[in-house]
Amino acid sequence: MVLLVLAGGAAAVTHVAGLGRARDNLIIAARATAQLAAVSAVIVFVLRSMWLTVAFLLLMLGVATVTASYRISGRRVGRGLWAGVAIVAGVLPTMAIIVASGVLPAQPVAVLPTAGILIGNAMVATALAGRRLREELTGRRGEYEAMLSLGMRRRDGVLELGRPAAALALVPGQDQTRTVGLVTLPGAFVGVLLGGGSAWQAGATQLLVLIGLLLVQSLAVASTVALVAAGLLPVGSTPLPD
Repeated sequence: MVLLVLAGGAAAVTHVAGLGRARDNLIIAARATAQLAAVSAVIVFVLRSMWLTVAFLLLMLGVATVTASYRISGRRVGRGLWAGVAIVAGVLPTMAIIVASGVLPAQPVAVLPTAGILIGNAMVATALAGRRLREELTGRRGEYEAMLSLGMRRRDGVLELGRPAAALALVPGQDQTRTVGLVTLPGAFVGVLLGGGSAWQAGATQLLVLIGLLLVQSLAVASTVALVAAGLLPVGSTPLPD
């Protein structure tokens, strides 16, 4: 009942304030409920095997790639799937450092939730960076074409116009880390406390996640800019001239 009230409230506010399609909130809430119910049913079996854990992570990566691709290029298939490269570029080195350091045990129960957090945040950073690049390059297309006419290469033109805009995708993560403990107590902190850990253990776990996310998001945004500049990842339906 509480979930219905919250979802209905979100839809009502969106409708009254004219912020978009109110029914999207209801659809998203229903989808999240179904997805979490399905995951809850299979997660116990997945965590029994590292191979199943890896397969589940690949599924998560695939969904993240399609989602980011659609947000950036308006496509769920084709060249927009290069967004997955940016996500992997953020997640893989960070996860490798954490596991290789011994801070995180190489066990399914530890690897799956941690990698899931990293993939989710890499997806958001990639999508935000791509959308900002899309808006900037669309709005300043005349400037971009003028740069090309003066002999500037595509890559240099995209970097000149797009990098400052794409960098805004880093702001949410930076603000979250800057204000942790003062404004919010994120999920990893609360989870360790609820699991019986001490406040110090909860703080150390949350710090590992947050600082790891700074690297994940930086790598994902930098990779997104590089892929767009190279002409591999399209932004929008109209290709940029070379």
